[in-house]
Amino acid sequence: MIHERHALAKLKIMRRILPLLLFFPLVGFAFGQPVPAAGLTPAQAQALEQRALGTELRAARDTSHPMCYRLRKSSPRLTSTKEIVETRDGDVARLVALNDRSLSPADEQREEARLDALASDPSRQRHRKQSEESDTGIVLKLLRMLPQAFLYEYAGPGTGSPGKVERFTFRPNPRFSPPDLETQALTALSGEIWIDAAQERVTRLEGHLQRDTDYGWGVLGKLDKGGWIVIEQADVGHLQWRIVRFQMKMNLRVLFKTRNFDTVQEMTRYEPVAASLGYRQAIQMLRADQGNSAQGGR
Repeated sequence: MIHERHALAKLKIMRRILPLLLFFPLVGFAFGQPVPAAGLTPAQAQALEQRALGTELRAARDTSHPMCYRLRKSSPRLTSTKEIVETRDGDVARLVALNDRSLSPADEQREEARLDALASDPSRQRHRKQSEESDTGIVLKLLRMLPQAFLYEYAGPGTGSPGKVERFTFRPNPRFSPPDLETQALTALSGEIWIDAAQERVTRLEGHLQRDTDYGWGVLGKLDKGGWIVIEQADVGHLQWRIVRFQMKMNLRVLFKTRNFDTVQEMTRYEPVAASLGYRQAIQMLRADQGNSAQGGR
């Protein structure tokens, strides 16, 4: 049981890390590859990569533009919808629907009780913020390794949701030796990244596990070959780019059990909030929004 919880915790970290590949995708560009006639030259591709990387680096470091948004997470067994507010004290969430239906009175009462407990006990929110900061530390450690982890090739122009994009493929660098558990999945991940050339922003990442990947030499678990992720990023207004869709399908084998992760997460209704917003104010905001929604539905 301890090993299973440990492995699941590592997978949770991996799920937070993989979306951030969007922000630091294209270091270690591979030259000497054929370039489609209608696409960029190697020099142009490298310049676009460097500009997009610079933009994403600045955006990732900028925490002065918190937002609220709606998160709809669906799996074969359950669909949940939450309203989330980013604050100086960490994120605050409120469950608003299950299986695309409003909460029952009993579920609503439980959610109100949870928010009451959170508002009256700041240590709970501090713990959540500390967890978020710990995950960020792991992410930053991983990001420093990306130049060595992947090899990249320009794959030519394409068409995405924002219009014209430039495509790059990536594959594991055979010379990369992962130093810890968090980076082991990178040794098996290959895929494609799209860049909006006009905005110089990454719009899509698709990655596939090309082989089984052990965690802790197989003791903590194994991710099966064939698993995949798709992450999409877009301009959500107010000159802010955010992840709008995350899809993952992977199998994690732990001891004699197999856990199937089949999820789609869609983030919508992004709106800016004050940078000075505290978590108790966010709770009040979430409650007010829910009350307005309930009145509107009558």
